Amino acid sequence: MKNLSLTARISLLFAGAASLVLLITGFFLTQVVERHLKEEDRVELTGKLELIQNLFKHAYSQKDLDLLPQQLDDALVGHHGLAVLVTDATGEIWFATSGADFPQTLLNECQAQPAMCTTGTLQQWIQSGISYRGMAVSMTTGNGKHYTVAVALNIQHHIVFMDKFRSVLALAIALAALATAGLGWMATRWGLSPLRQVTHMVAGISAERLADRLPATGLPTELKPLATAFNAMLARLDDSFRRLSEFSSDIAHELRTPISNLMTQTQVALSSARNKDEYKDVLYSSLEEYERMAQMVGDMLYLAQADYGLLRPGLDKVDLANETQDLFDYFEAWAEERGVSLAQTGAASVPGDRLMLRRALSNLISNAIRHTPPGHTVQVSLAGHGDTVTVAVENPGTDIPSEHLPRLFDRFYRVDPSRQRKGAGAGLGLAIVKSIVDAHRGSITVTSSDQRTRFQLTFPR
Repeated sequence: MKNLSLTARISLLFAGAASLVLLITGFFLTQVVERHLKEEDRVELTGKLELIQNLFKHAYSQKDLDLLPQQLDDALVGHHGLAVLVTDATGEIWFATSGADFPQTLLNECQAQPAMCTTGTLQQWIQSGISYRGMAVSMTTGNGKHYTVAVALNIQHHIVFMDKFRSVLALAIALAALATAGLGWMATRWGLSPLRQVTHMVAGISAERLADRLPATGLPTELKPLATAFNAMLARLDDSFRRLSEFSSDIAHELRTPISNLMTQTQVALSSARNKDEYKDVLYSSLEEYERMAQMVGDMLYLAQADYGLLRPGLDKVDLANETQDLFDYFEAWAEERGVSLAQTGAASVPGDRLMLRRALSNLISNAIRHTPPGHTVQVSLAGHGDTVTVAVENPGTDIPSEHLPRLFDRFYRVDPSRQRKGAGAGLGLAIVKSIVDAHRGSITVTSSDQRTRFQLTFPR
């Protein structure tokens, strides 16, 4: 069953279900027919007993009794397959026709208790391979004598009919099951044709054709959610491939610059003899480029850990106000050099990893300082709201166009040359912030309007 096609499985299920229904129907139909034949035999036997009882009631004398056998013979003329047996009160046979050997169990009840045997009980037996159905009652003549009368019908024709009926019914059920399987196969194959079309279209989609989409119209209701989900998956794959391509290009671009600088500096240093101090300057310059590449590689490894769910923050209680103040102390000299002030309001604590949260805040504050015009202030606001804690880092400056806001947390993403960082990293800071926030089951949003840009982090308490 595991290796069968979906069409074959449904066809077999159709055939099995149809066979079960037909078998149940056939069983009840057979019972109804048998009950009907049995009721017909009861009516016929009861009618013969009433006829015989009428003859016995009119026997008032011995002369009438002597005439009864002839009257019974005359009454039974033309009734083929009918047998009659009459016994007197002593159990001796008084009248009998040929054709049936009545079982003693049929007669015993009436012979033992004649008064209780006024209505016959239908019984069935087999004699010499022939089936009979009969009943016995106690009768009283007009002069008060008691007799036991038994009548029986040869029902062999009923048995033959029922055997043929069962055979024909079994053949009909088998043919119906085969027909149902065949029709089910055709109906299923026709019904699954949209699925085959979808499969054919899906098979034609490749990395070069991720922009293709399954048709949203013309599909059965059951396949529309599948097509919608598949199109959404293609959109995500297309976006991921595009970002991966951009990411690869950005990596190549970011690494090419320091490598080119190193090659140029080395070539210049080797082009002529230089003194010790000049070589030291070249080495210091090379060290800066190495540090930049090392920072870039470290950030990329950190993000790779985040992608694979390897960032597992602790659950220490972190005082965000203290961490922010420590970072203000760290950035104070650089902020004064740029003419930027640092301000903090509110207080809050969250469970998490102190170093990771400190790194996220450091990236946001350094980013805000870098883009704040001289003479303005970077504002960090901490607040608790029910089950959540918010951290907002806000700075004045040129608005970021709204179309760029959703992609600010992409790796190496730059809005425009005027906002590019020169010698201050590879554009991975905000991506690292988002990965840290995600690891702490939080969220991050950014807004930029009215010459103010605001990054807001939300953490569960």
